[in-house]
Amino acid sequence: MEAERGVPGLSRVAGLLADPTRARFCLALLDGRAWTAGELARQAGVAASTTTEHLNALVAGGLLEQVRQGRHRYVRLASPEVAELVERLAALAPGPEPVPRSLRARTRQHRLAHARTCYDHLAGRLGVAVTEAMIGRGILADSQGLHLTPTGSAWVESVGLTVARGTRRPAVRPCLDWTERRFHLAGTLGAAFCSHALTAGWITRTATPRAVEVTPPGLEAFGELLGITAGDLRGAGAETVPGTPV
Repeated sequence: MEAERGVPGLSRVAGLLADPTRARFCLALLDGRAWTAGELARQAGVAASTTTEHLNALVAGGLLEQVRQGRHRYVRLASPEVAELVERLAALAPGPEPVPRSLRARTRQHRLAHARTCYDHLAGRLGVAVTEAMIGRGILADSQGLHLTPTGSAWVESVGLTVARGTRRPAVRPCLDWTERRFHLAGTLGAAFCSHALTAGWITRTATPRAVEVTPPGLEAFGELLGITAGDLRGAGAETVPGTPV
């Protein structure tokens, strides 16, 4: 039967992500960088031998790819499509995330919810605010699917974004945010904007994996380009973490 063709593949992918340790690895790798097995083991709090076994399964299943640099072995998500799959599945989890007990864990949760990378594009309150501001200013339109408008094409050129061309990846794709439960911008345009923001110093990476911090020049730039204010990035009832300029 036609409907049965995808069952083995779907079942295999679901089985790989059903394990909590493998799910933690994939979520950590959403920062878009390549990690060593040791780094992932420390992040997930598991033994090195267990880590190797899980990583081998994820590589064999096509969710991760390995990169060798001399004697070192690194792994990363196999593609932007895998990253978006992981983010979407995390967003489908029922109910809100449990409140962590320790201050360190609460700080980490807050930073990730505030601003983070989802593979190579922006997520969290910052990513959603950027996307909604683009729609509000006519850069993007959400009628008949999210897409770049003629006004948006001129805006992209004026900002100086370098958008990858000639790839199978779409320029614009909505990605469901797992903390905000709303869409943020993915695709080559989302990647170009995130890369430009990092290079221009509008955002900077933090000690918390995946989390980024909006700098004072960044807040000014987001305000000038998209009308985003510090209040847009706070979220209802969010506590302020030291070092987060909002």
